[in-house]
Amino acid sequence: MSAKKVVVVGGGIVGCMTAMALVKRGCQVTIVERNQIASQTSGEASWAGGGILSALLPWMYLDQVNHLVLKGAKLYPEVCQQLLEETGIDPEYTRSGMLIKPSFEQETALNWCKRFNVPIEVVGDDLLLTDVAQVRNPRMMRALKAWLIKHQVRIIEQTQLLPLVETELKQAGVVKSWQTTTGERIEADTFVVTSGAWSYELLKETAQTLNIKPMRGQILLYQLPPEESVQNIVYQNGFYLVPRRDGHLIAGSTLEDVGFDTGVTEAVKQELKAKAEAIMPKLKDYPIMRHWSGLRPGTPDNLPTIDVHPTIKNLYLNTGHFRYGLTMSPACAEMIAEQICGK
Repeated sequence: MSAKKVVVVGGGIVGCMTAMALVKRGCQVTIVERNQIASQTSGEASWAGGGILSALLPWMYLDQVNHLVLKGAKLYPEVCQQLLEETGIDPEYTRSGMLIKPSFEQETALNWCKRFNVPIEVVGDDLLLTDVAQVRNPRMMRALKAWLIKHQVRIIEQTQLLPLVETELKQAGVVKSWQTTTGERIEADTFVVTSGAWSYELLKETAQTLNIKPMRGQILLYQLPPEESVQNIVYQNGFYLVPRRDGHLIAGSTLEDVGFDTGVTEAVKQELKAKAEAIMPKLKDYPIMRHWSGLRPGTPDNLPTIDVHPTIKNLYLNTGHFRYGLTMSPACAEMIAEQICGK
């Protein structure tokens, strides 16, 4: 029997993880990416995010979100080790712990951690989630791309697909090919949309109604000397600081409903700078090295869609992960691969 041919539409973290899961099940996979995988200029959250493998205040989210986040985080050590061994690129998986500073409901937090068996320490007025880990997004994406190329995944970059139109389906309920903006048609047995913030634009003309919109997040980057290094991720009132192994420090981020605008603003830069210095006053002594943004696929309650299209039986959706696409991606990739290939 010939291998199932699958086209993954979108080469962010969710798309690459989905392709990886499908390759492991023997599929012949093609990724179609509108920009360039692992590019810092793509505007996608996969490259731009802070890399925290946890919900920021998990007790504030629905159980469905937390189950995906916790399952995804649990899979990361194995995935990162495999990527390092096979590509030589280290995603820098690091168990940093996350220190959560007031304000929050301590009793609610402690009860949630007990219910989900999440280790926690009370440190004065703060809470330390000791097992929270992180990866370095750009390294993670480069490692995934290298792994996929090594495993013969066809990668088509700088290629946009036209919105899927019901009347173009070759036969009822099945899409045989998907047209690019340059007129080429890409054929497959199965298609998976993993296009994040762009998913609605691709599917809006079909029967599928996706409640997804882009939400911009702006982030700052500092460089600290070794003697000023920070051990834990620090979170307070919607803002986080993420320390990297080499002394870089991520500070972010915003939630802005500005459409597909990936620009940055001086006003937000100063707002982020003030928040970072309020948590860590020593940052006043160090310049901001970089300031960038990424677009998250915003959805109500941070709930993604991981399912077959309701009217097109060979079209699957793995999209709408909002702030937690990175963390959820290994778990969601397994889920959609099982739906396509079976267990």
